[in-house]
Amino acid sequence: MALLAEYAITPDVFDSAAYNSEEVCGLYLQALKDVLLHEGLVRNLRSGEWAKIFEDSSRPWHQRGKELLKKLRAQNRSVLVNATQATAPQTDAEWCLEALGSHASRPLAGVIATETTAAPHAGNDTVSSVNRLTSAPWWIARSPSLRLGRTLTEYQAALASVLQHANSLTFIDPFIDFTDHHQYGDLIKILVSLQARSMKPLVEIHRVAWYGGGNDKRPKVKEVVAALQPSIQAVAKAAGISVDVFLWDDFHDRYLITDLIGLSLPHGFGTTTAPNTQTTWTRLGRNDRDSVQREFDPAHRQPRHKFTVRGT
Repeated sequence: MALLAEYAITPDVFDSAAYNSEEVCGLYLQALKDVLLHEGLVRNLRSGEWAKIFEDSSRPWHQRGKELLKKLRAQNRSVLVNATQATAPQTDAEWCLEALGSHASRPLAGVIATETTAAPHAGNDTVSSVNRLTSAPWWIARSPSLRLGRTLTEYQAALASVLQHANSLTFIDPFIDFTDHHQYGDLIKILVSLQARSMKPLVEIHRVAWYGGGNDKRPKVKEVVAALQPSIQAVAKAAGISVDVFLWDDFHDRYLITDLIGLSLPHGFGTTTAPNTQTTWTRLGRNDRDSVQREFDPAHRQPRHKFTVRGT
């Protein structure tokens, strides 16, 4: 299960009339909100046609549902996906089929529907009614941590939704060095993969202001910039991105902080060819993610140096 999972939701989940009472609808929507705004994305099916349904004032959309939809948009958690069915859905059941078509095109975690809409798909584990989510295998599998092999393939799989949809990517690792292809060659490949995005994210790199081995941690800004800028320039140009680089006197822990998720990475993005070698990535709580972001925010404390490399 990815640390940032994608879901599809049929419109009736937001419709008070689909439940025994408005209060019951609100309870289920609150439970969804707690998960989606921290660890999930919702597919805006058919290139945004799904979201337009909620402009229909003739259906009694629950207030909590309308608030959730607004926050999903504001937090970049409503993500556009292409249409898969030949004709636009006219019913909630047809939207469920559209969601399954999207899943077939690119796998998502699961489809959330009401009991009525989910019933015809009882034999399909991908679909769960909102009132039975706690027994859906893909919902049970949610976890704040992930054990994965230290390979580029597993890193890319775990980060697929993040790399495709995040508006900002902040790489925090004291020793990031793109001239060291042994340690950071696969991070280069991850960054270069951003070339496929039409809307480029903001990218930051945070590392220490000293360079080379030994215990000498005195800042060597000129040496670090001279050593790293050409390699960062090459990566930025290949990916078509701009990169803000921040140099700090010293720090230890390694993170990936984005607008969608924060991750603690014990080994950063270092990979190995040693068989069966694993690492554990941990999704930070919202407050901890914000705390790490503030720690490396120049508005909060000044770095030793900053420079920008433009690849476009």
